[in-house]
Amino acid sequence: MTETFRHSGEYHQQQSSAPVPPGGTQGAYPPPPAFAPEAPQAPAPARRRRAKGPVALLAAVAIAAAAVGGGTAYAVQTLTGKDGGSSATSTDVVPTSKKGTVAGVAEAVSPSIVEISATTGEGKSTGSGVITKSNGEIVTNNHVIAGATSIKVRTNDGKTYDAEVVGTDSKKDLALIQLKDASGLKPATFGNSGNVKVGDEVVAIGSPEGLTGTVTSGIVSALERDVTVATGDEPQQQQNPEGGWPFEFGGQQFNGDTGSSKTTYKALQTDASLNPGNSGGALIDMNGNIIGINSAMYSPSSSGQGSGQTASGSIGLGFAIPVDTVKDDLGKLRSGSKT
Repeated sequence: MTETFRHSGEYHQQQSSAPVPPGGTQGAYPPPPAFAPEAPQAPAPARRRRAKGPVALLAAVAIAAAAVGGGTAYAVQTLTGKDGGSSATSTDVVPTSKKGTVAGVAEAVSPSIVEISATTGEGKSTGSGVITKSNGEIVTNNHVIAGATSIKVRTNDGKTYDAEVVGTDSKKDLALIQLKDASGLKPATFGNSGNVKVGDEVVAIGSPEGLTGTVTSGIVSALERDVTVATGDEPQQQQNPEGGWPFEFGGQQFNGDTGSSKTTYKALQTDASLNPGNSGGALIDMNGNIIGINSAMYSPSSSGQGSGQTASGSIGLGFAIPVDTVKDDLGKLRSGSKT
């Protein structure tokens, strides 16, 4: 009876592969197996193989992207000088497109350098200064403002401010002054003079002979020169007739008599042209960071035969107070200490 309900050929394969037992159609189905067959496994390997192509492609793309990203990061470091450039610091003040150029340094840092005119009982003196805060805090040489009864400061944009002394340190030839009613000024970025090397290129910005914003360039000629300068306690000794600030080096005196009250500090030597009026200005690395405060320069005088005229100028022998010394002294100066 069961055979009559089967469709034609439904069990054809079983019938052809297994003998029909004697006794009729009962048992025409194949006998059950001795144990339950394992459930058919999902074709996971096939699916994995099918997915392997896209996954591998995505992985390859990710690896390629990482490689490109790493290369880009390296290129950015190279262009911005994070791992190179001047040894003074890793901070970049100069835009990447102008990095390593004197013009780029001058454009970036000039707004942070000022001209200082101090009136004393002996007359007037001109120097330079570096803006340390946007409200008009300025660091300069002590000898620029020593004995001043009034101080005028002219910024790079031509504005003039009155200033007062905040603190002085004659032993380090440093002083801090504060402009009155100033705001929005561009402070300079201090670097690290401890990493400066002989031969590093530098830029000097100041106001020699009252010529505001004058830019010169050169290299670091030597490190840790013992330079002796007057402390400023004797105003009559501050400048010689040619305008040079007196200092001693190697047992010799330059630009006049330093007087009896003097101090010695370790200086950076540079051949960047410095002239009277550069004192208190900035010595800058090629990333635009301040690495020193210009403080002494040799300004020889020579008389033309029969003319009676005296001329003086830079011969490439200038000295700067290392900026690490300045940074160490700022707290004392800001506290109002006057020594």
